Amino acid sequence: MTNDKRFSLPHTAAVASLLLLIAVSLSWELWIAPLREGGSWLALKALPLCLPLRGIFKGRVYTFQYCSMFILIYFAEAVMRLFDASVASRWCAAAALLCSSVFFVSCLAFVKQARKAAKGV
Repeated sequence: MTNDKRFSLPHTAAVASLLLLIAVSLSWELWIAPLREGGSWLALKALPLCLPLRGIFKGRVYTFQYCSMFILIYFAEAVMRLFDASVASRWCAAAALLCSSVFFVSCLAFVKQARKAAKGV
């Protein structure tokens, strides 16, 4: 097993859940259940999720730290939209809720693992 933190379970889970959240956000607002017929400008909400991708891929602790707070906005939106009238929108909200939850927990685990490695424990 390698000591590189980028190949750890928390890192892999964070990368996968962030990419899935971007995919869910785009498909939700463009094709599956847009607020308006033909797509919605809310698809732009996926753009801020793309900004920390480089730091997440490289395993930068600072990026994981601020993303753990940043992702809570998407978590809150997913919780609110779980009560939407459309079934398709509720499924998308559930998927976004799962992805944001996994990403949040993965960020915390990654930062904890990095701090433990920095202390040499």
